[in-house]
Amino acid sequence: MTDMHSIEDETIRTQWLERWAQYSPAKIAVKDDASGREYSFVEMYGITNRISRVLLNDYAISRGDRIAVLSQNCIEYLFLYFAVQQAGAILVPVNFRLAAGEIEFILSDCSAKLLVVQEQYISVLNEMHPTALPQQQLSIQSVTGKSLSTIIADDSLSSGPIDVTVKFDDPCMILYTSGTTGKPKGALITNKMIFWNSINTELRLNITSNDVSLTFSPFFHTGGWHVLTTPFIHHGAMIIFLNSFNAERIVELCDKEKVTILFGVPTMMKMMSETKVFAQTTFASVRFAIVGGEPMPIPQIELWQQKGVPIRQGFGLTEVGPNCFSLPEEDAIRKKGSIGFPNFYIDTKIVDDLGAEVGINQPGELLFKSPVVTPGYWNNAKATADTIVNGWFHTGDIVRKDEEGYFYVVDRKKDMFISGAENVYPAEIEHFLYSHPSIAEVAVVGVPDEKWGEVGKAFIVVKKNMPVTTDELRQYCAGKIAKYKVPKYFELISELPKGHSGKILKRALKEMHHTT
Repeated sequence: MTDMHSIEDETIRTQWLERWAQYSPAKIAVKDDASGREYSFVEMYGITNRISRVLLNDYAISRGDRIAVLSQNCIEYLFLYFAVQQAGAILVPVNFRLAAGEIEFILSDCSAKLLVVQEQYISVLNEMHPTALPQQQLSIQSVTGKSLSTIIADDSLSSGPIDVTVKFDDPCMILYTSGTTGKPKGALITNKMIFWNSINTELRLNITSNDVSLTFSPFFHTGGWHVLTTPFIHHGAMIIFLNSFNAERIVELCDKEKVTILFGVPTMMKMMSETKVFAQTTFASVRFAIVGGEPMPIPQIELWQQKGVPIRQGFGLTEVGPNCFSLPEEDAIRKKGSIGFPNFYIDTKIVDDLGAEVGINQPGELLFKSPVVTPGYWNNAKATADTIVNGWFHTGDIVRKDEEGYFYVVDRKKDMFISGAENVYPAEIEHFLYSHPSIAEVAVVGVPDEKWGEVGKAFIVVKKNMPVTTDELRQYCAGKIAKYKVPKYFELISELPKGHSGKILKRALKEMHHTT
């Protein structure tokens, strides 16, 4: 009998491009919408080998080295990921929307050996302390000198295979998630996780090499990489690559490129449905749309279904999957608000505060055990130990399961809220606001917003004899934290509502917002 552990150590599990370059060399893997350029699997394989060889030879990248990227989505970024993976290194996508100080923390924490940067963000780097920056930098699309784009275009560079052993359990990516204690945590993403997420996704969505989808979610999000992009590459399917979200263009491409699976968060789907081209678009080729992030409103589900596009709601986390749950499209209305049931190779438990499993329709914390679970957080043993206990990943999300086995999210992780497609952690914003000399106490909650779903509202108790205005507080945030984290509302109050233990009652604050 074959030893499964030895199979899992084989490089073959990560050589997707090599295999498709052999099986279907001329088949189009990616079409870059910005340029109209199409890349076959054999071309994509050659390009990524070329980049890998430069990383190894010119930048002395070794197995396990971190390569940070500060860039918006571009086709070069996509190729870079596979090149980094083939070189046995670790890609660290950095959120380009963060303020300079936030980016500086990530670069220092991951100890990147190389920073790949888009020209427009070089000015941001100048705001940082020089010691926080990697000694080596590579531009993505520089008009002068070496850049990622010139490496890709240089036919004199060898595009042959790279002789590097890549293990199945090796990390290939670190995705930083905003922390509930005020500092981001780097979730380790391994080759093994990406493989099994792809298998889970294919089994639930019936992905074949004939499928076509659009990639437009930012690459600093797990959704940009692992909802459909890596599963599609793994299964020899085709990706239409967009540099950013453009609702009207996405709707146009659905018919033009015969898209079969569409993906978006509810805010994106709503913006698509409000475009001028929505009415005349047939969506004839679209089998269904995957919606995640938060429950999709029933009127929107019905609107898309009237266009012949069933909605499949899902649920996942950066550290797990992210494709963990899926609701069959035929249950979209009948089981409204449900995230469905777990994907194929995922085990779950719902437990109370003592760790005992709860009964049907009883709320409890959601736990995961699966090969798609992260091995932990980079450079953060405490966070790893607190989150993964006896092999089970503790999500902090409160869910319940009904009589038919369908899961429902009762409360989101801690006090997190979702603004548009961004996860926003109040504790991180509170941690920053406490640096203002006039603030005695602060609590941030998510409140409803017509455009973004939710936005932040900060309730402030000001120190005696240190007055401050809400406009001054808003200005204080500008440029120091990402724009989407800056609360839309600031309210000065005399005291925060608290329980017997002294804990701030955030539910009471949300109710206060409704009454104002």
